[in-house]
Amino acid sequence: METVFRLESPRVIAGVARIVRDVGIAEELAQDALVAALEQWPRDGVPDNPGAWLMATARHRAVDLIRRRETYARKLREIGRDRTLSSPPPYDEPGDPDAIDDDLLRLVFTTCHPVLSPEARTALTLRLLGGLTTAEIARAHLVPEPTIAQRIVRAKRTLATKSIAFEVPCGPDREARLGSVLDVIYLIFNEGYAATAGDDLLRPGLCEDALRLARVLSALMPKEPEVHGLTALLEFQASRTAARTGPDGEPVLLKDQNRRRWNRMLIARGVQALDRAGATATGAPGRYALQAAIAACHAHAYTYEETDWRTIATLYGLLAARAPSPVVELNRAVAVAMADGPAEGLKLVDALAAAPALRDYHLLPSVRGDLLARLGRTAEARAEFGRAAGLARNDRERELLLRRAGEVPS
Repeated sequence: METVFRLESPRVIAGVARIVRDVGIAEELAQDALVAALEQWPRDGVPDNPGAWLMATARHRAVDLIRRRETYARKLREIGRDRTLSSPPPYDEPGDPDAIDDDLLRLVFTTCHPVLSPEARTALTLRLLGGLTTAEIARAHLVPEPTIAQRIVRAKRTLATKSIAFEVPCGPDREARLGSVLDVIYLIFNEGYAATAGDDLLRPGLCEDALRLARVLSALMPKEPEVHGLTALLEFQASRTAARTGPDGEPVLLKDQNRRRWNRMLIARGVQALDRAGATATGAPGRYALQAAIAACHAHAYTYEETDWRTIATLYGLLAARAPSPVVELNRAVAVAMADGPAEGLKLVDALAAAPALRDYHLLPSVRGDLLARLGRTAEARAEFGRAAGLARNDRERELLLRRAGEVPS
């Protein structure tokens, strides 16, 4: 029953939110439907279509709630559903099992509305669309559970008090809002792919949730190239998960990974999504499509030595022009170092040393340490790896950096 509700709750919440126009109330009604299932299913048996049962139950409760409100007549005029509310239709299961109602798309855009802070968007999206509990979200972000609970409550209240429309925006507004949606999904995946802090390098559950949301969005918005670009990027990145850690959970560097453990099915899905991004694009590729193209270069190389670093460096140059960022420049420096030698890469890294955004970024001294070691400047390399370890908040990354410092020849 827990699995059914986790899978079906986003669809149920989305369907009910279209009636009540409030995601907080919609979530409560979906949970009421779960309570009803807990009471009835053990006695009457699990229905043939549990999701449809939950949807119908939650929608009937939504109708009852509206009827009890003093503003019932105004609500009827507002949403124009007199007959629908008088006799709610049963939930129609899509003929195609992969078909997704537009209500889910409305929910995605609502939880990622720019009126909310990025932290609130992420927490609310994980709660309503990812199906995670408050405790699970708190553990994922390594913050106290009450903090996450407050973020979610405030986010729901903000959406209600500001009367945010439960709709898919159109025109320029959609383009502006879509960026927020994609950014939140990407942040969720990254936190799972390389945990900011804590004992584990990976949090696979977060990667799975983000990838599922990206796939949902691809199905809902098939003509948006950047949606396919993000999906392709996450498919490629997720394909490496099994090879990124060793038997004891220790990080495994890209050059040392066993590529036979890369998931070829996910790589194939990434290629398909990247092709769709190219087919639907009308201009220059967006930042997610460019990142996906970079990931594809790694995916197509069956060994580390076969990696096309020159193409990767070129793609990073395009990405830097499309979405300037010190982190992008740092990644470009790595690619340049692999294509043209460590001395060329070190010039680019040293130029980033004063960037405020990288002041406490542990990967800057980590990259610099690697390049210095390759140039034979061992004492400087050890110092840089030690500095990187001091900045790392993830225990596994810190251990790796300290080990690399110890491996540099005297």
